[in-house]
Amino acid sequence: MPLGSLDRHPPPFFRQGPSALSKLLVCSALAFFLMVADARFKLMQPVRTVIATALYPLQWLAMRPIAAVQSASAYFAAQGAAQDARDQAQSLQISQSQRANQVDQLILENERLRKLMELRDRVKFNATAAQVIYDAADPYTRKVVIDKGMVQHIAMGSPVVDELGVVGQVTRVYPLVSEVTLLTDRDHAIPVLNTRTGARGVAFGDVTTHVDAMELRYMAANADVMEGDLLTTSGVDGVYPPGLRVARVEKVERRVDAVFARIYCVPTAMVSGTRHVMVLEPLTVELPARPVPDSRATPGRNGVVK
Repeated sequence: MPLGSLDRHPPPFFRQGPSALSKLLVCSALAFFLMVADARFKLMQPVRTVIATALYPLQWLAMRPIAAVQSASAYFAAQGAAQDARDQAQSLQISQSQRANQVDQLILENERLRKLMELRDRVKFNATAAQVIYDAADPYTRKVVIDKGMVQHIAMGSPVVDELGVVGQVTRVYPLVSEVTLLTDRDHAIPVLNTRTGARGVAFGDVTTHVDAMELRYMAANADVMEGDLLTTSGVDGVYPPGLRVARVEKVERRVDAVFARIYCVPTAMVSGTRHVMVLEPLTVELPARPVPDSRATPGRNGVVK
């Protein structure tokens, strides 16, 4: 086949249309025309309205998961805030309740301290204020430990009182603390005076009836003792100053076949629940010393000292 007879044009499959530059120019011009026409004459406004109306249900459905997540997060946030507010309110209520209880306790302690100060003014002996720290370790005794000792010049045998009466007696003294034996201890005895009759006696600790109890022993069966009689310190023992309240007669039992009456008493002081007490000096501090016998005196034949 001669070369001049060949078709030098590309087949239809490889034929190309307008060039890319021509298409860009035409599209740009069309876009510019549409923008100017829309800006001037609002030609595309109906089209936008129709498209927006048609797409609104799809937009609403697409936003539902997001709205549900936002609602759930807001619900849980509100629940957490409410829980925190409730916890804060409960803690505030508990703290206010504790403060109210502390206020009541402080008011009661202030009243007792005022009465102790008044008692200190009435008592002519030196007195030291002390606080009960704890009960003694021995469960079979009625003893407490106070926060004053040798450093504060606490002496052995010092009376311990509160605003209502005698609490007990110092039986052991340590450098910083002291041990006080209460009136209701079974080994404790205190001379008392019946303020109604003037009769003297000795009251002992007694735990047979109840914990805080005493017994006025060795009183005759026909002794003039009645329920409600007030017993005070007599001062004859040289330890307790006279006139301090000790106990009040609770019950009197008289038996025909018994020589002595059974007289049960209740301490006037708060033996078990007291916290603030006053430690007095023993009465022996104010008493004159005993006279020293003369060793040079010799008895005569009839026992008369010459």
